[in-house]
Amino acid sequence: MLNYKQINNLTGWVVFAVATLVYVLTVEQTASFWDPGEFIAVAYKLQVPHPPGAPFFLLVYRMFSFFAFGDPLQVAYWMNIGSALFSGFSILFLFWSITLFGKKLFKVVEGQESKGETITLMGAGIVGALVYTFSDSFWYSAVESEVYAMSSFFTAIVIWAFLKWDVIKDPREENKWMIFIAYLVGLSIGVHLLNLVTLPALALIYYFKKYEKPTLKGGFIAMFLGGVALIIINNLIIPGLPSLAGSMEIFFVNSIGLPFGSGIVVFMLLFFAGVFFAYKYSRKKGNAILNTVLLSFIFILIGYSSYTLIVVRANQDPIINENAPKDIISYVSYLKREQYGYRPLLHGQYFTAQLVAQDEGAPVYMKGKDKYEIVD
Repeated sequence: MLNYKQINNLTGWVVFAVATLVYVLTVEQTASFWDPGEFIAVAYKLQVPHPPGAPFFLLVYRMFSFFAFGDPLQVAYWMNIGSALFSGFSILFLFWSITLFGKKLFKVVEGQESKGETITLMGAGIVGALVYTFSDSFWYSAVESEVYAMSSFFTAIVIWAFLKWDVIKDPREENKWMIFIAYLVGLSIGVHLLNLVTLPALALIYYFKKYEKPTLKGGFIAMFLGGVALIIINNLIIPGLPSLAGSMEIFFVNSIGLPFGSGIVVFMLLFFAGVFFAYKYSRKKGNAILNTVLLSFIFILIGYSSYTLIVVRANQDPIINENAPKDIISYVSYLKREQYGYRPLLHGQYFTAQLVAQDEGAPVYMKGKDKYEIVD
């Protein structure tokens, strides 16, 4: 007789098989007439796509291109199969997330699941997962080489991992899962930033687990802090650290006269020394929270490090080399999507507004012969 855990795992894999089979049977045979064509080309030869790039996506889909076995006409098809596979895994983790939610909603005790509870939870998971399987927008992204299939996978696995963390009682195991989640978030940065919008919701899960008497005010505070975490990653870690390194690079090269790259070397030495000594301090003081936060931060950076691919490949001058982010200055501009300009969302000019004034902004630097020169 199968227990609940075995039934849950087996049913999840059956749902995964159904979803993946549907996507494989309906997958695009070649490139779609929008971004997938670009992504297939740049992933096939590891080139540089439009800002802000998707380096981890390119690395993974490059591996799917190997299944073409040298036939360039089959490359697009096999990369599309990659999207079908990642979408199938998204459905798998969605199913397991629904059953975890259901157990919490019905207050089902682990190991004491009745037959009726098991049938109810499996039914809810199957219906919820298959409804999403056949939804228009998800199905379309599941059969073409765009970042959304892989991004949906990371979103699904992060939410599932946090729900698994929610039912863990051992603090050591909790911290391990937290670091694992941080690593997934770091990897997802190299695909699409959609994964970051899960952070406010994850903050609520943390709040309701750690506080026995939750309140509406506490819930809003938790969501606010989750939003702060989103801003820290999206505004400070992703573009902020390279921007700081770029500022030091300009100072060391233009003001002190040191060679190119000296500012980056100094920044990296100072940054990693600071993280190392902070980590040692957390171990010395036995501060588990600080230690977990630092390790999570480090693993986010490890995942984020896939972006080194952009600079490395840009310096090889591939055929597709959009914005040519060959150095830290051009890389920061690439990462911040500066080529697209400013588009006000909540306030500002209408799209039909006429130009009435023009102010000088921050200087735009470009690598010259022996220093960085202002070009705009």
